[in-house]
Amino acid sequence: MTTVACAACALFLTSCAMVSAPASAFVYLNEKGPGAVTSNTLGNKVGTSEATSILGIVGLGDASINAAAKAAGIKKISHVDYETSNILGIYAKHTTIVYGE
Repeated sequence: MTTVACAACALFLTSCAMVSAPASAFVYLNEKGPGAVTSNTLGNKVGTSEATSILGIVGLGDASINAAAKAAGIKKISHVDYETSNILGIYAKHTTIVYGE
């Protein structure tokens, strides 16, 4: 009974730092993918923004498209990508990458 309770607690606690992503993994996740595309031409500027989480207790950052565009001075967004990583549900990071002019 104790083993089942410990396993349930471990599963519950490790899900705290999970990041929303198309794929999931219990031990390690490092994923890149498309976010959105517009009809604007591809520019030469790239901006990033990120947010991190530790055990779901501490979450810091602004991974918004707006923050990434502002970081690079982008006025016309051509497309958006993302990167997501998660290690054992303890540490998670989500990065938004905006391309444009």
